[in-house]
This record gives sequence, structure tokens and C-alpha cells, in this order.
Amino acid sequence: MAETSNSLDEENLEIKTKSIEQTLLPLVKQISTLVSHRERSICSERSLRVVARVGQAVNVAVERFVTVGESIASDIPELRDDMNRACNQARAAGSAIEKLCESAGEDCLRERSAVVRAARNLLTSVTRVLLLADVVVVRQLLLAKDKVARSLGRLEGVSNFTEFVKAFSQFGLEMVELAHLTGDRQNDMKDERRRAQMAAARQVLERSTMLLLTSSKTCLRHPDSSACRENRDTVFCQMRRAMDLIHFVVKDGVFEGEMAEDWDAGKTVYSAIKQYESLVEMTRLTFVSGQNKDSLLSALDTIVERTQDFTDSAYTSHEHRENILLLCDRAKLQLNQLLRTGLCLEQAEGYSPTEELECAVQNCLSATRDLFNQLVSTTREQTSDLLNITKAGSQLVSVITNSALACDEIRTQHSAQCFNQHIEHIVEMCKLLRHIAATETLQVSSKYTEINVRIYGPQVAIAATTLTQHPNSKIAKENLEVFADMWYSIMNDVTTVCKEVLEAVKVPEKQTYMSLPRPGKHGTTTKPLKAVRLDVEEQEKIAKAGLEMKLATSEMEAETERWQEGPNGAIDENNDIVKRARNMSSMAFRMYQFTKGSGPLKTTQDLFTQAEYFAEEANRLYKIVRQFSYQVPAGVHKKELLEQLDRVPTHVQQLQFTVKNPTVGKAATFTKVDTVIHETKNLMSVISKVVTTCFVCATKYEPSTPPPRVAIPYGFIPFEVLATPLLPQRARTLPR
Repeated sequence: MAETSNSLDEENLEIKTKSIEQTLLPLVKQISTLVSHRERSICSERSLRVVARVGQAVNVAVERFVTVGESIASDIPELRDDMNRACNQARAAGSAIEKLCESAGEDCLRERSAVVRAARNLLTSVTRVLLLADVVVVRQLLLAKDKVARSLGRLEGVSNFTEFVKAFSQFGLEMVELAHLTGDRQNDMKDERRRAQMAAARQVLERSTMLLLTSSKTCLRHPDSSACRENRDTVFCQMRRAMDLIHFVVKDGVFEGEMAEDWDAGKTVYSAIKQYESLVEMTRLTFVSGQNKDSLLSALDTIVERTQDFTDSAYTSHEHRENILLLCDRAKLQLNQLLRTGLCLEQAEGYSPTEELECAVQNCLSATRDLFNQLVSTTREQTSDLLNITKAGSQLVSVITNSALACDEIRTQHSAQCFNQHIEHIVEMCKLLRHIAATETLQVSSKYTEINVRIYGPQVAIAATTLTQHPNSKIAKENLEVFADMWYSIMNDVTTVCKEVLEAVKVPEKQTYMSLPRPGKHGTTTKPLKAVRLDVEEQEKIAKAGLEMKLATSEMEAETERWQEGPNGAIDENNDIVKRARNMSSMAFRMYQFTKGSGPLKTTQDLFTQAEYFAEEANRLYKIVRQFSYQVPAGVHKKELLEQLDRVPTHVQQLQFTVKNPTVGKAATFTKVDTVIHETKNLMSVISKVVTTCFVCATKYEPSTPPPRVAIPYGFIPFEVLATPLLPQRARTLPR
């Protein structure tokens, strides 16, 4: 979460913490109930009174809420103006809802439209108040971090034991406070990568505290020893880097006043392959334009570049290295074939995918899957003897310790050289594990485990050098023991990460469908995923996203109600855009019902299947509207239509990628559900704008001959029709 309000996007107030999500839940339930009620005919005085009371309750609750918000910002001048503005917006929206609920007897359509707009305004303004209040929490955490940083500076500058004991006591108290705050923040964050980054930073600070104590004491006792100074300086450096990472995480990527590159975002072979596969699959929709060609070539180059960590490793066998190089060449050949196929389609002005294009797409995807499986096999080979490798490392540490205690400098140096080679081997393994890690948590864990091995491993030998120079020093012996314990802890991390990464990629998919399986055909040959029902708590977590999707759909209906009064009052049932709009609205409504625990979608697999249909239907609508755009005369409306239409493939790609991403475990499945709902909501918002603009273009189009089949009619389908399931069975919902 950003520290200042300037980073809060008015158009997209993204919630990044669970506490804000839970605080919004009661308001989401009230608005959801109110909007749903307003879309039904109110037939009794009792219903009118109930609605009026709900409106009053919402307004009173908003007033209490914004009063607290204003009091929070009263002591923070830089937040005061933004908080007051957000609170005033919330008050206005709450008051509008109360008035609309009191006037429930007026025209239903006009009132419903107003309620939807007021509800969206209220939800946005209250969310902004909460995000601004969260800035206070961030400030408190950063202040605690700055205190620890200052204490570190004082510890680094002490010159005697008395000052050191006093400074370290203060440092310990401040570290405890920072540990509590960062722990609470880690548990509250929704983003998987941010949680993993915070956990890595906290682990470094926790483990380094004892290293800081012994290395500082050794340096004070033996100020002329360059080895003990290197030990101490390394610990200080790592702790400062950990605090920089904490700052980066709580500011959500803002570092030193600027938006910094995400330190752990997708720089792996796994991420590069997923990005490339998404681009390849999108060629079914967008074919291969000049920009798409450059993106595909660049994505494949990124994959090949990152596989160099496998081929350049001294521990990769010749057979595996040759296989990787051959599979990279195969991927290049298949991409060239896809580009040639796309070029032929473009020259032929074809608008529908052909069997040749589908075959080229499948071959590209097959090549990258085989390449990834080869990289997994290479990693397995390198880590197959990890248990014996870690035992050998522990024995080397024991030899180094015993040699140092015996003042055998030559043996200590020889053992240190062997240990450094051992460290390089462990680093190579961690690097490969990170490249094939299938989740962001495992990618981050692999990266910081590799960093700890590379940084803290050599310090064991350096601490042994100090003990060799001062064999009778108890502090130097204690320092070596602490660094050795640190090494053992890091080796446990390596073993755990290795097991988890390889477990996640243990069972490759036997058969993967790059397009939606057709009912009754080969789509039944694979084992279906386990169907899971969401519990009440999980439904509450996605309630806000579901409501936003419902409001977006309702707003589209409200904006286009006026088209019912057009000159061609009857709706052309054969119009393709009307069909697709009806299907997509029906599916969005069912997915909204899922977030409420009702409707025909009962399990998470039902939701994922519906999301696949939704994305596929968006593809069809995109192609139809693209053809329609060719008939729209050049001008402002056509430009607006094309700008909005160009956003559809990106959102379709994101939704398809999310749906096809495999998950293991209940927590991962819920995260996938949450992401699917959000991506569907974003795609629905874009589609609603495209459809509305299509109607605007249709009114400007006055041909001398009857319009083609893809032209937009003057009328519009009422939302009640769009939200009604077309057929009772899900498999028959979408026309094939």
C-alpha cells in the first residue's frame, strides 16, 4: 500500500489487505441486497418501508464511518485534504441512497439506474477512505523500521563494550516492535508474492540478530582483525537490505520516492514460458500482426536466454545440455511455422482460425511444454543427491571448525576452498529450482535461499580465519559456532524449498486442451478437477468483487435502456452481437450468483468452466465487432470503438491464463477463484463499453440498402432477459 494518497488511483482502488476487505463486507452486503431488491417490482407498503429503513441505516452507518476517518487524518496534515474529500463523497453517496430509498414509488427504471450509480459511488468513496486510513498503518511500520535502521547505525559506530551493551539493548526492543508490525502486515496482505517477500525479510532480520551480536563483540575484542570486520559488515549489510525489502513491500513497489522495478516479478523460465504460451494462444484471436510477431519473438528469446542458467551450469550433464539446446531450436522452428501460417491468413484476409493455424499453435505449445519438462528433469538430476551433498557440507564445516581450533591454518584454508566449491554447487541448484518453481511463493523462497547461501556461506570460513588467528578467544569461537548454525539453518531451507518445488511439478498434465473441450467429444478423456464448494467465509471475501461485477452489468443496462425506444423497436434475434451480449450477460449474472452462494454454479469447477465459456464468448464477440467496425465510417465514434475493442484480447488472455493455471490445495484454489472473479469483472466492464459504443455507431449508420447481418439493431435487450439462463443445462447454455 502506498504511503501517500497520490498513489491511489481514482479509477481502480485495489484492495491489498484482508482487513480492509473484511471492513467493507457489511457495506457490500447492504448494497447488494438493496440493488437486488430495486431490480424487482415492489408490490407492498411493507416492502417500501423496509427499503426506506435500509437506506436510512446505510446513511447512518456511513456517517459514523466517515467521522472516524476524519479523526484518523486530523493529526496527519498530508492526508487531511484527501481524507476529507473522500469522506464528503461518501456522505453525499449515502445521502443519495437514503433519498432514493424513500422515493421507492417512483419510476422503477429511472430509480434503479440512480441507485446503481449511487451504490458505485458509495463503494468507491468508502474504499478510498479505508485505503487512506491504511496509510497510517504503513507510516507506523515505516517509523519502526527507521528506528531499527538508526539503532543499527549506532551499533556500527560503538567503540567499547559498555556503549555496545546499551545500544544493543535498545536495538533489541525496537526489533521486537518491528517484528510484531511486520508479522501483522504479512498476515494481512493478500498478494502472494508480497507475503513471501515480507517473510524472507523477516527471516533474515531474525536470524541475523544473533550473528550481529557475536560478530560485533568479536570485532570489539579484536579490532585489528580484518576477517572479523568482514563478518560484522556482511551482517550489517544483509540486515539493511532486509529492511529495504520491508520498505519496498509495504510501499507496494515505491522505493526512495519512485516506482521501482519489482525485485522478484516473474524473472524465471516458468514465467517466461507461461507468457509465451499466452501470446501463442492469442494468435487464434488476433492472428499475427507486426506487433504480435515482435512480442512472440521477444518472448521466445527470453525463454532461450533464461535456459542458459541450465546449459551454462557445470553440474548439468552433457546429455541434458544437448536436449535443452535441441528443444530450444525446435521451439524456434515451430514459432516460425506459426508466423508463416499467420502471414498467409493475413494476406488471404481470413477472419476465422483454420485447421492449419490450430495445428501450428498446438505445435508451438507442445514444444515449450517439452522444453519445460526437460528443464525439470535437469533440475531433478542435479538435486537427486541433495541429502548427501548437504551432509558433505556439514562435514566440511566440522573440518573447518576443528582445523581452526587446532590452529592448522593450511588445513583450514584447504577446507575453505572445498567449502566454497560446495557453496557454488548449492547456489546452482537454488537457481534452477527458482526457474521451474510454479508459484510466486516458491520463486521468492528459492531466490532468497540462494542469496543467503551465497552471502552467509563464505562467512563460515572467514569466521574460522579469525579463530585461527586468535585460538584462545572464546568470543571468536562463539562467533564461528553461530555462523555454522546459520549455515545449518540455510541448508534446511534448501532441502525444504527443493522438496516443495519438485513436488509442485511432479505430475505433468497428461493432456492439455488449448481450447475449450466440446461436450460429448474427446473432452471427457481427462480426469476432472475435484469440485469444491466455497464456505461462507470464502464467499464473503469475494463478495465485493461480485458486487462490482453486478453493478457493472446493471450500469450497462441502465446506460442502454434508451435504445429500447429506437425506431426499430423489435429486436433482431438473428443478430450475432445481440446473441453474444445476451450470453455474456447471462454468464456474468451466474458468476455473480456464485459469489452469493446461489444460482446454478455450485462448485469452483463450475465457476472455472463458466469462465472459460465467458472468455470464449468474448472472443466471438470481438471478431464480430471487429467485422462490424469495418462498416463504420471513419470518425470519432469509430476511433473510440476500436480503442475499446483493442482492450478485449488482453483481458481475455488474462482470464484464460488464470483459468488454465493449475492449483493445488484449498488456499490456492480460493486465490484462483478470487482472481477469476476479478478478471471476469474487468472483462465485463470492457465489453459493456464496447457494446454501448456499438449502439452509438449503429445510430449513425444509415445505409441506403438493408444493413448486413452483423449490424447493430436500434433496440436493446432488457437486463431481465439478459440475466435469464437461456437453457437449464450448463453444457447447452452457449451455442456451438
